[in-house]
Amino acid sequence: MKKKLQTAFSSRQYMLSRDFELYYYNDRNLKKVDLHSHDYYEFYFFLEGNVSIRIRKEQFELKFGDIVVIPPGYAHQAVIHDAEIPYRRFVFWISRDFFLHLLELSADYGYLIRYVLENQRFVFHNDRVVFNGVQSRIFSLLEELHAERFAREARISLCVSDLILHLNRVMYEKTHLQSGGEEQSLYLRILDYIEEHVEEELSLDHLAAVFFVSKYHIAHIFKDNLGISVHQYVLKKRLALCRGEILSGENITEVCLSCGFQDYSSFYRAFKKEYGMSPREFRERNESHCRV
Repeated sequence: MKKKLQTAFSSRQYMLSRDFELYYYNDRNLKKVDLHSHDYYEFYFFLEGNVSIRIRKEQFELKFGDIVVIPPGYAHQAVIHDAEIPYRRFVFWISRDFFLHLLELSADYGYLIRYVLENQRFVFHNDRVVFNGVQSRIFSLLEELHAERFAREARISLCVSDLILHLNRVMYEKTHLQSGGEEQSLYLRILDYIEEHVEEELSLDHLAAVFFVSKYHIAHIFKDNLGISVHQYVLKKRLALCRGEILSGENITEVCLSCGFQDYSSFYRAFKKEYGMSPREFRERNESHCRV
């Protein structure tokens, strides 16, 4: 991750902006964080550390990829068990007025908050693939916030909407399993398998052998549910994973191999087709934006 996107930690618990604020914190030897609450919504994305989070009377141990949603008025605090270990996280604040504005645009913006309030569930675990999809959108927003480019405000607005809608979609898929019989169950199990084995072989023949069904049947239900082929879906998952790793500063060649691509040339072609530039150009462009 880019150090220039980081923010020095502040104990301030009120918003300076009218709509939203986004911070990337990376701390060591952080002092105790007191129990507190605030009048805005907080989305907390955990990256690293030996930390738990206390929300009201419950305490939850955190691990990489966890997303925590804290509604206004809910007392909470981070409990740091080992201050010597780097404590990294993103913190995203949204005002009540801004949230109501989003709901006027579409009720879909409110699914996650409604679920949290109705079920009193605040912590959501995610695998690396899912979380990297979230993280890449956070990076996009951070980069726009730290740059001075043409159409900056319009781009920021799009990035905010994309991030919030993506969070709602991810949580909907996690918490709202549809009832559609055996075919829908198979589809959901294939999605889970792909997420857990995205770095491994995921051909139609392989999936057919794993799930003991015809590869043509898998292709059919995938096309019906997503509108794209299994190959296209897997490719997009792997590219999103690669994108997040590249933005984190990892070696590009090592990234493509660790994310399931068999060789650099196939990765290069797929990446350029998806993002309109080579992996190296993508990294250099984002690094140059951070220096503006």
